[in-house]
Amino acid sequence: MTSTDLLSLFDCSESEIQSIVSSALHGADDGELYIEHAQAESLTIDDGRLKGGSFNTDQGFGLRAVAGETVGYAHAGEMSAAALRRAADAAGAVAHGHGGTYSEPPQGTNRKLYGEENPIGSPSFEEKARLLQTVDRYLRDKDSRVRQVTASIAASWQVVEILRADGHRVRDIRPMTRLNISVVAGEGDRQESGSFGFGGRMGFDAFLTEEHWQKGADDALRQALVNLQAVEAPAGTMDVVLGAGWPGVMLHEAVGHGLEGDFNRKKTSAFAGLLGEMVAAPGVTVVDDGTIGERRGSLTVDDEGTPSGYNVLIEDGRLVGYMQDRQNARLMGMKPTGNGRRQGYSHRPMPRMTNTYMLGGDKTPDEIIASVKKGLYAVSFGGGQVDITSGKFVFGCTEAYLIEDGKIGAPVKGAMLIGNGPDAMKRVTMVGNDMKLDTGIGNCGKAGQWVPVGVGQPHLRMDQITVGGTRA
Repeated sequence: MTSTDLLSLFDCSESEIQSIVSSALHGADDGELYIEHAQAESLTIDDGRLKGGSFNTDQGFGLRAVAGETVGYAHAGEMSAAALRRAADAAGAVAHGHGGTYSEPPQGTNRKLYGEENPIGSPSFEEKARLLQTVDRYLRDKDSRVRQVTASIAASWQVVEILRADGHRVRDIRPMTRLNISVVAGEGDRQESGSFGFGGRMGFDAFLTEEHWQKGADDALRQALVNLQAVEAPAGTMDVVLGAGWPGVMLHEAVGHGLEGDFNRKKTSAFAGLLGEMVAAPGVTVVDDGTIGERRGSLTVDDEGTPSGYNVLIEDGRLVGYMQDRQNARLMGMKPTGNGRRQGYSHRPMPRMTNTYMLGGDKTPDEIIASVKKGLYAVSFGGGQVDITSGKFVFGCTEAYLIEDGKIGAPVKGAMLIGNGPDAMKRVTMVGNDMKLDTGIGNCGKAGQWVPVGVGQPHLRMDQITVGGTRA
């Protein structure tokens, strides 16, 4: 696809499209025609052999009408006036007799946060396959304990266009790339794994250099070898130090979801009704920032056409804001924050995070670790589960160490952090000065929709956290 004018994909004029949309949204409070063209490619090498490869193209539209708390949504992959009229009849039904006043269009525009280059065509499929095979050979030559290497490359290119009943029109072109490396190392009958991934909204040339992929491969191998020496994790209540960067995924899950507007409007969040209250320890400031150039979670505009923003959620321990799409912002008497996101044209938007992170403090990582007599140092996390209503969470550590007398001790395996999001934020007693974002690997699921996100934080000390393990 060379043209980025998605309205030209329809078999009718722009004025006819505008007329159908305006008619469907007459009497609605809000709504839009969302048009999307998307391409995606992935390639996986397992032990030097091509394990899987895919390429797909998808395009279509979704038409949304919002009337109070009710949403009418219809979508189709057929780009025709007939399909659009059918969608208008279905989605627009919620606005019949509503008599709403159509919302003002989104105000302002962001600077362009990423380029428009399609990363799928360059380098070629064959060149990407050769690179992944080179990663495999590099790791096997580096250490004889390597038993399995899995490496994958993924790229996507998404063009979206948003047309509102008032004629306001927004277009955004969104590239995405990612490299993942997983290593299994073994000694005797024991095997352990390590992984590393990185990417962002950029072409492959921007980050897929030999220096970058070798650094990623080295880190995946280092983690596998560390875990190969790990002892069983202790169980109990102890002080915990979280590393900088990716451990912010716990903040994302345990706190971030609870600060999305829909959960708070419906009062199903553990943070509902607490605006202005202390919900974290003094010194804890959490923001959601969709304006960082080329980051995985960044958006020039969200999927409702609102420019993304730098939104302070918790400031010095006090809850000061929520992440909002247009509907929930209107119903709560607040302003949209540029967080209306959707997986694709067949999904309606909802409040979602972009890049969510905690700002840095005044302690060095060494000071924080030295302050702990006996505890756990969690460097990286894998999967986790969170209950938004109660705030309860469980997270598994993929790399963790004992802390003994203020020093990092033996690596441990099987450690789980268990707690409650609001309570855990009040247990933060030291905030590091080394805030770091993750390397560009985050995906967030909500109500069956997946979107790319970023997370981050500095080193943190959290007192008396429940640690699940296999050793008392």
